[in-house]
Amino acid sequence: MTPATGALPVVTGRRSARVVARSLFALTKPRIIELLLVTTIPTMLLADRGVPSVRILVVTLVGGAFAAGSANTINCYIDRDIDALMKRTSRRPLARKEPLAVVRPAEALVFGILLGIGATLLLGLLVNWLSAVLADAAILFYVFVYTLGLKRRTPYNIVIGGAAGCFPVIIGWSAVTDTVSLPAVVLFAVIFFWTPPHTWALAMKFRDDYVAASVPMLPAVATPTVVARKILIYSYVMVAVTLGLAPYAGWVYTICAVGLGAWFLAEAHRLRARVAAITFADAVDADLARAAVAGLADTPGTGPAGAGSRTGVATAVDVAATVGIATEADVAGTAASAGVAGATSGGVTEGACADLVRPSANPAPMRLFHLSIAYLTLLFAVIAVTALLPWGTW
Repeated sequence: MTPATGALPVVTGRRSARVVARSLFALTKPRIIELLLVTTIPTMLLADRGVPSVRILVVTLVGGAFAAGSANTINCYIDRDIDALMKRTSRRPLARKEPLAVVRPAEALVFGILLGIGATLLLGLLVNWLSAVLADAAILFYVFVYTLGLKRRTPYNIVIGGAAGCFPVIIGWSAVTDTVSLPAVVLFAVIFFWTPPHTWALAMKFRDDYVAASVPMLPAVATPTVVARKILIYSYVMVAVTLGLAPYAGWVYTICAVGLGAWFLAEAHRLRARVAAITFADAVDADLARAAVAGLADTPGTGPAGAGSRTGVATAVDVAATVGIATEADVAGTAASAGVAGATSGGVTEGACADLVRPSANPAPMRLFHLSIAYLTLLFAVIAVTALLPWGTW
C-alpha cells in the first residue's frame, strides 16, 4: 500500500491511445507490483539454492505482475466511489468524473480480467499449473475477501485481506519447485505480519481520508495509542517469524535478520513513544482547560492552572521523561505542537493520528512506513545473497 502516484493529464475531446494506456497502467498500481516482485526474486533464488532458469524467472515475474495488476485494477473498479472521496486516491483514473475521466469503468474491468487470464495462461502453460492456481487464488482473495468482504466492514480488514500480498512468495517458490514447502510458508507469514504495521503507519497520516470515505481502517476508528500498540505487537511477531527461516537460510541470514529486526523494532518503539507523548500532553491540556473553566486559572502560579501555560507543559515533560514514556525533547516538542487544542475524547485529541505526521512535529508514522519498505527490501536482499553464497549455512 503506497501513496498515490502523480496526476495523469487532463483529457478533453477524443482520447489518445497513449493516455488511455497510461491510465490503464496506473490502475495496476505499479509501485505495489514493484514491491511484490522484490519478494518474488529472492524467494526463487532461495528455492533453487542458485539461479533458476531464465525462462522460469522471467515468465514467473511477468505472470506475477499480470496477476497483481489484475487484482489492483479490479480493486480500483470496485472502490472508485470511495477513491473519489479520499485525497490520497482522488487522482486515480476511475476516481475522476466526466469530462476528466480517461478510462471508463467497464474498460477497466475488462482490462483487469484480461490481465488475470494472461497471468493464468503464462504461468500454467510455461511454468506449472500450481503457480497459476496460486496466482488466481491471490486475485480472488484480494477482490472478493479483502475488497468486497472486509475493507468497508472491519478495522482488521488489512490483517486478513493483506494475505493477498503474501502470495507472490509461494508463487515464486512453487514456480521453481512445483510444490509449497515450509520455507515458503515462513516467508508468507513474514509478509503477513509485516503488512499491518506498514499499512497502519500510512493510514495514520491519511486518517481523515478513511473517515471521509467511511472505511474503518484501524487508525480511523481507534485512538493513536491503540494503533501504536498494535503496530508494535505485530512488529515483534513479524521479527520472530523471520527467525523461523534461520534453519533453512543459514547463519549469515540469521545475523542480518536479527539486526534488521532490531532496527525495525526500535522505530516501532519510537512511534509508540511519540504517540504516548502527544496523548500525555493532550491530557494535561484537557486538565488545564477544565481547571480554567472552573475558575482555578485566575491567579498565575496557584492551583492546577497555576501550573498552567509554561509550568503545566514542563510538568508533563518531567513526568513523561521520568516514567520512560519519551524523552524530554519528544514531549516538549509534541506538547508545543499540540498547544491547548480544544476538546478531547479519552485524553486523545480528535484527529490526533493525522496530527502525528506533521513534518515539523511528529514524522514517526511516515518514518515507520518508509522504513518498513526499506526493511522488507533489505531482508529479501539478504535472502537473495545468502541463497547464492557457497558458504553461510549451518
